[in-house]
Amino acid sequence: MEARPVHFLDIRREFPSPQFEVIPLRHDMWRNGMVVRMPNHLGDAVMALPALGQLRKIVPANCALFCIAPAGQRALYHALPFVDGVLGLEQVHKAWSREEFLALRQQRFGIGVLFNNSFRDALTMYLAGVSNLYGAKARCRSFLLRRAFAFPPRPDRAPAEIHHANRYLAIASALGAPAWDGALPEFRLTPEADELPAQITALCAHPKLLTIASGAAYGAAKRWPGECFREVAAHWIAQGGIAVVLGSESERAIGDEVIAGLDARKAYNLSGRTSLIELMHLLKNSVLCVANDSGIMHLAAALGRPGVAVFGPTDYTATGPIGANWHLLYEKLECSPCFRRECPSGDQKCIRAITPAMAIAEMDAIVAERTCRVRKTAAQ
Repeated sequence: MEARPVHFLDIRREFPSPQFEVIPLRHDMWRNGMVVRMPNHLGDAVMALPALGQLRKIVPANCALFCIAPAGQRALYHALPFVDGVLGLEQVHKAWSREEFLALRQQRFGIGVLFNNSFRDALTMYLAGVSNLYGAKARCRSFLLRRAFAFPPRPDRAPAEIHHANRYLAIASALGAPAWDGALPEFRLTPEADELPAQITALCAHPKLLTIASGAAYGAAKRWPGECFREVAAHWIAQGGIAVVLGSESERAIGDEVIAGLDARKAYNLSGRTSLIELMHLLKNSVLCVANDSGIMHLAAALGRPGVAVFGPTDYTATGPIGANWHLLYEKLECSPCFRRECPSGDQKCIRAITPAMAIAEMDAIVAERTCRVRKTAAQ
């Protein structure tokens, strides 16, 4: 029997990053607390959440933990009880506004951690009075940092075997944070699902909701063909379920391709039609998610949902989902992972090596496991 190209991750034990000397933060450094510059991309931000949660554990009781993040992601951090506040940046690839700079300066944070590689952000945080900065060694910014952590470069055409979440956790550990126990962050989603628009509430209430993330912000090379997602959705609908495609407004045409020809009462394209909190509710209430390597994949996993993810030109050992019970489909080819936005050869051999039948088999395995678990619980 041919081996299934399926992989599973346990990032606590697999693909660790280098460990650094532990130098706990001194009591006199804290002032009003810690501010963490979170990554811009949703997927990277979710992978940083375990480290953010561990950092919270070393923040003194009389101090606050704030995040700096894109303004559009405020709902993600507001849903985390251990985060005290969010400083939202309206334009993350440009200089901070005067209001954003003053908002940070007025908080008088003593500790700053950068989970991105930006020189501009490090300089801005330093000038805003956050004098004790920590982060990865990158972009000639080490002179601004109290400690700069050096990670090995990504290998060419080979899995990195260092998961991004473990990079963030290594920085947290070096500052004295305890080891992560594998627990996913606790999200408190407000408003509640029954307070959302009627269509969203109804979809969340369906007992066989499948969520699909057919887009990928990084580029077309990461996207499994729309017809493959359509076949997966058709299989799910034939089993009595409904399928909802999620994504950004720019991915709406991709979603239309996925649902083309499917029953309009059972297949929906909500790309660009949900707020972040609505998207989180849909993911949390789905039976499972089928996705490209994307921010939605990471968010679904962090919300505790199982799923199937399709990898092609990217590295599942570095950016696989942090949650348990995700089946990762990846065929190693000579040219992959290449991390290109567009396939150099134009044929997308790596991602097209994954067929709808492969994904459906993993979906069925997840459902069977879930059914078995429910029956065991009922019998007890």
